Amino acid sequence: MTATALASLQPALVGAEATLVMRSATPADAASIQALIERHRVSGHLLPRTESEIAGRAERFLVIVDDDVVAGCAELAPLSASVAEVRSLVLDDHLRGLGLGRLLVDQLTREAKLAGFRTICAFTHEPGIFARLGFSLVPHAWLPEKIGADCAGCALFRRCGQSAMRLRLDQTAAGLGACA
Repeated sequence: MTATALASLQPALVGAEATLVMRSATPADAASIQALIERHRVSGHLLPRTESEIAGRAERFLVIVDDDVVAGCAELAPLSASVAEVRSLVLDDHLRGLGLGRLLVDQLTREAKLAGFRTICAFTHEPGIFARLGFSLVPHAWLPEKIGADCAGCALFRRCGQSAMRLRLDQTAAGLGACA
């Protein structure tokens, strides 16, 4: 599925060599993932991540590799036994608008469903992206797992400007959310 989905995007990469691969991250990818996040963090839309944190959680990340360079990533972070969060979703500028973000979120959605999560969420400055993927805008209070795990201790708590997005996996067609 992933290889087919990426192959279907090849015509959109006009003028590029288009050697895109989506795969699970390894600890060896941590420095590249951290650098990608850091390049895009300055816009204020991503939280900082350390290389050691990423290396310790590498199995939770998917990466898009473009010509042997990590050019996109996303993490599925468990918040409780029933809720997981899509974190650190980012693509290098030259890969935006090609559907790769959808592929990352769709794959994380499948993985969340297989792992038994009932809900996935995302806290984002760009809720439209997640709305197009089947997520609903919800009050932050509807995701107490996220508030307790991350928000309550954050310096920007109650003033971060992020929107809370939720996808109920038990209410999606075939349990695959936006993947169908």
